[in-house]
Amino acid sequence: MRFVDEVTLAVHAGDGGDGCVSFRREKYVPYGGPDGGDGGRGGSVYLEGDEGLNTLVDYRHERRFAAERGESGQGRQCTGRSGADRVLHVPVGTLVFDAETDELIGDITAAGERLRVAAGGRGGLGNLHFKSSTNRAPRQSVPGGAGERRELRLELQLLADVGLLGLPNVGKSTLLRAVSAARPKVADYPFTTLYPQLGVVRLAPQRAFVVADIPGLIEGAADGAGLGVRFLRHLSRTRLLLHLVDAVAEEQGGEPAADARTLLGELEAFSPALAAKPRWLVVNRIDALPAERRAERVREIAAQLGWEGPAYGISGLTGEGVAALCQDVMAELEREHEAEQDREEGSEPA
Repeated sequence: MRFVDEVTLAVHAGDGGDGCVSFRREKYVPYGGPDGGDGGRGGSVYLEGDEGLNTLVDYRHERRFAAERGESGQGRQCTGRSGADRVLHVPVGTLVFDAETDELIGDITAAGERLRVAAGGRGGLGNLHFKSSTNRAPRQSVPGGAGERRELRLELQLLADVGLLGLPNVGKSTLLRAVSAARPKVADYPFTTLYPQLGVVRLAPQRAFVVADIPGLIEGAADGAGLGVRFLRHLSRTRLLLHLVDAVAEEQGGEPAADARTLLGELEAFSPALAAKPRWLVVNRIDALPAERRAERVREIAAQLGWEGPAYGISGLTGEGVAALCQDVMAELEREHEAEQDREEGSEPA
């Protein structure tokens, strides 16, 4: 399935039904009078979060959606039927913008959450409403209101706790396969992931976190080169970034420390706020080094970068160090969650 993370849509809520002009005329009822009913309300257009979706590909071709119009009122004080609402299902994590003003309309962050993006028109009034002591036979009514029309831009930002950062071919997909049930493509020849991948790391029934593997960045990505910068916004919701480097990059003509600095530069150019998120250094492919050199190699790369945060040596292929990394990540996320709860409780009025 093609991954689509940004689309534009045109939505049109239903118009309200018109009010009715009608008079009651029945045998043996000498004073019938007006009895025109009101029109029904037009249907609204809603977006609803669906946890079964992870792409906006369903809206790649069909771009116009309309709700049903309300029915007009009828005689005998009959109100017209309201138009049916139109519900469009989108992935959880979808941001909704007004395409004309670029105003953020809403953010769908949970399955089943609904956001009204176009309100249906109100129903018109029948002539019954205009009856008075001086106007016994009113012939005026109110037409139904127009349904709201809008041009929308939908932008998907994946909901993940942890993001994997790195140049192409540093082993992000291999690590994702090692820690979750996700099965991104891996091979023994150079290539890069084309679309973001999500995986759930489950350490216990009630202890789990979501990891996002973003296509690798290359130098000049912030200026539009490569694929990775297109998907960097998917990391904006993450709470922790794992910065992967290749322990044996020199064998392929690279320099781990220089590669890491290149990636950080692209990250800062794209979004200083994203670059300021907590990051841990993860030196991958240590299985290619002698056992006695592995810990020393991690310290070397950390020293070259002036890295002050946590640094880990792992092998996504053999699993060495992966379990310890996942346990520490889970503990860090739990600490941050507790701290957020404490801040929220402290900010509540007494």
